[in-house]
Amino acid sequence: MFELLIPFFLLVLFFFVLFLIWRIKARKYISSGTVASAYDAWTQDKLLERLWGEHIHLGFYPSEKNIDFRKAKVQFVHELVKWSGLDKLPKGSRILDVGCGIGGSSRILAGHYGFNVTGITISPAQVKRARELTPNGLNCYFQVMDALDLKFEDGSFDAVWSVEAGAHMNDKTRFADEMLRTLRPGGYLALADWNSRDLVAYPASFFEKLVLKQLLEQWVHPNFISINEFGNILRNNKNSSGKVISENWNSYTNPSWYDSIIEGIRRPFAILSLGPFAIVKSIREIPTILLMNWAFRKGLMEFGVYKCRG
Repeated sequence: MFELLIPFFLLVLFFFVLFLIWRIKARKYISSGTVASAYDAWTQDKLLERLWGEHIHLGFYPSEKNIDFRKAKVQFVHELVKWSGLDKLPKGSRILDVGCGIGGSSRILAGHYGFNVTGITISPAQVKRARELTPNGLNCYFQVMDALDLKFEDGSFDAVWSVEAGAHMNDKTRFADEMLRTLRPGGYLALADWNSRDLVAYPASFFEKLVLKQLLEQWVHPNFISINEFGNILRNNKNSSGKVISENWNSYTNPSWYDSIIEGIRRPFAILSLGPFAIVKSIREIPTILLMNWAFRKGLMEFGVYKCRG
């Protein structure tokens, strides 16, 4: 009888150890430096790139058809360009990509639309990798810079683009200030981000508070705010035209969460080729991904997209 219970105890022990690793190795936000360190680590171990490709953001899934995980990410870029009006800009327009990651969106903006793109990220490792992935002759330039302290003159860009960067900013108002300051009058802002629902109008339950705490602590997020709250920050900014349009794209982006786990099954050698520790690292992210999926599916979290003019 005891021998039959051994596999059960070993399985319980395995999951207990994974839980301890998940909690002990939590990536709490302390400063912008912790964000940089987290993305440096994710970039250098190459696990995220092997699984997600060059786009470290969610995908866009049209309701009428199935779409490959990586193709959905490319589709997301084109959908946000079209929705925000960036496709109305002429070739050669100056675009700032705030929180550019390893340059996936920047390369599409430059290669497909003919824009002159400057990508900034707080992670030196991401800048290095973005430069490595960018073909010679493509008008993409990357540099290390804090989004809360942009080193550009006022009105330097025809458009500002930012995807899933704002959740890492501890000062959302300054984040908006810096982007809109560098946007020329009449220029386009296209932004997508992770938001919570309006927690003042619809307070979180005890369980929801626990979930939000983990979502903040696991992926270096200082805080989440609602779509309406960030929309009002943009609307009231002195450099904004005041007309801000926002939407919740949960229905288009939510399949990304399960797909990001399934991708490890589709491409097992992407993980195995990086060694045994990569397996542990990939498994370590699954609880957070599942919590993210639950939170977005239940409406506790919302995928906000925003457009406005300078």
